[in-house]
Amino acid sequence: MEKNMKLATTEDTVEYCLFLLPDEARSPGDPKEIFQKYIERIMTQFAPMLAPYIWQNQPFNLKYKPGKGRVPAHMYGITKFGDSIEDEWFIVYLVKRITKEFPELVARIEDNDGEFLLIEAADYLPKWLEPENSANRVFFHRGELCLIPAPGRFRAESWLPTTPPTIPQALSILSEHAEEVLASESIRAAVNKRIHGYPEKIEASLHRAHCFLPAGAVVVLKQQPRLVAAAVQAFYLRDLIDLRACRVFRTFLPETRVMTLVTFTKCLYAQLVQQKFVPDRRSGYRLPPPSHPQYRAHELGMKLAHGFEILCSKCMPHFSNSRKSHMTTSPLWASFLESLKKNEYFKGLIEGSAQYQERLEMAKNYFQLSVNRPESLLAMSPGEEILTILQTVPFNTKELKKEEANLSPEDDDQWLNLSPEQLDQLLNDAAGKNESEPISKKEEEQNYDLSQISESMKAFVSKVSTHKGAELPREPSEAPITFDADSFFNYFDKILVPESYKSDSDDLDEEDFESLGSDDDLDFGIKEGGEEASLKGTLDTLKSYMAQMDQELAHTTIGKSFTTREQMSKEPLSQATSSNSEEEDCAAGDSGMAAVDVDLNLVSNILESYSSQAGLAGPASNLLQSMGVQLPDNTDHRQIRSWNV
Repeated sequence: MEKNMKLATTEDTVEYCLFLLPDEARSPGDPKEIFQKYIERIMTQFAPMLAPYIWQNQPFNLKYKPGKGRVPAHMYGITKFGDSIEDEWFIVYLVKRITKEFPELVARIEDNDGEFLLIEAADYLPKWLEPENSANRVFFHRGELCLIPAPGRFRAESWLPTTPPTIPQALSILSEHAEEVLASESIRAAVNKRIHGYPEKIEASLHRAHCFLPAGAVVVLKQQPRLVAAAVQAFYLRDLIDLRACRVFRTFLPETRVMTLVTFTKCLYAQLVQQKFVPDRRSGYRLPPPSHPQYRAHELGMKLAHGFEILCSKCMPHFSNSRKSHMTTSPLWASFLESLKKNEYFKGLIEGSAQYQERLEMAKNYFQLSVNRPESLLAMSPGEEILTILQTVPFNTKELKKEEANLSPEDDDQWLNLSPEQLDQLLNDAAGKNESEPISKKEEEQNYDLSQISESMKAFVSKVSTHKGAELPREPSEAPITFDADSFFNYFDKILVPESYKSDSDDLDEEDFESLGSDDDLDFGIKEGGEEASLKGTLDTLKSYMAQMDQELAHTTIGKSFTTREQMSKEPLSQATSSNSEEEDCAAGDSGMAAVDVDLNLVSNILESYSSQAGLAGPASNLLQSMGVQLPDNTDHRQIRSWNV
């Protein structure tokens, strides 16, 4: 456990660790004090991004973790992101930025799937990298993704451990060989593409909507906008016991409702909108008819009110006025506030204005939870926070009603409706496909060359396969497979030559097998005359066996199912559809065995299989896609043999 330091195991959870490089870690002083200062600096520097951020479940956090076994002391955090995968990638962006701003720090991050950064870049990983040997190899250092390689045939540096490195070994390698362990450009590009757009992307992930809410809920959200996530989750994950508390509302009374503007994340808004719910008649919540122009606002407000009521029904108020007053007198608060001003957290708002006070209150709460962090506050539940705000913050329902006239317009929620074209575009973007100028179906069909199928299949079957699977055809730019003649002859001597058949096993070593190339390379590997003669005689024998089998199969149903070159030259394509005719029997008997048109039969069979899939996933489409072949849509029902091959 300590050696490989496996992190997250809880579902939908991401864990992250920040280590000091060995030279920095040896500096005098208490490690706990050193790391606590780093935590304060990090949380303060990134406060402009973190303070207003609405998390789905849990926020980004850091705490000191003492050394244990072979794992040195470090900063550690865990965040449950739930259904919002964007929270996880925002944390990846934060960790990357932290290592850039603090180059003496090294970070690693995992979720319940393991090394999810490698999963994101799966198409570009080196062949030696597997889940079994990937532990403690992936780190962020100086804002770049690093991948500690394994020693191999062409890379035998003494500083590379033969087994997955321990944390101290990895930190030492990153300290001394930072440039040499940078991940490849393609791997880094894949990860950077996923986090591209932050921090501007945060604003794009928000959705503002009008809600008809009880006055108490409006005040709570003004003080703590992030509590909207807890309310949505409480409603979204409600059970029968939770709904008992909503039969008669005791905290958020329906008669105090006012119209307000609520800021959601798009994930939270979608969860709230998509759930169908009818309130209990005893609750006092009544909805207007669906045709009402403000029906959506009433429905959203009703659902949110149920979420707040469920949260409050599970706890008692937790007063913290003394803590807040003590917090603002802390020397840390003054430097924290100054840092916020330098980073334009207040966005030019006039000091003392209502919007300035809202952001200031948000900053105080963030400072209290993330920087100052008294342990009692960490244990406070969302329901306790809500009740505490209601008990300590005075509000006037009439004043809140006056604000209805000055509400900002809500955002358009058409992004919830995805057209088929938009879905295709999203899938293409996710697959990394670049769309060129659109062409018509007819033009695409006319320009398509079916020889791609046969050529791709030939390239596929000529590749090496082992018990781990077959290699897909390489790009032209990649290096060809090398051919080891000695390994090839040793392999065939064991199988085909009687006097050499003395081995206990017929299996070829995996390294030897992977070194074999295609059949086209055989002539280039044969060097010794005796070996060549032996192999030639064996191959001639095999060919005679195959010819005899072809003769016997020629008059069977299997033999007649193939299209021969003689058929194609004598008959029109439209008439060459029946392989069971008497003319074919006579031709086969007179001429022995006519040559089969391999390409035509291959393409015909694949197209028949592809057509039978009726647009669904299947073996033909999966095989063609793996080889990079994309067939046009089947827009008519012409016979397959009428295609021009």
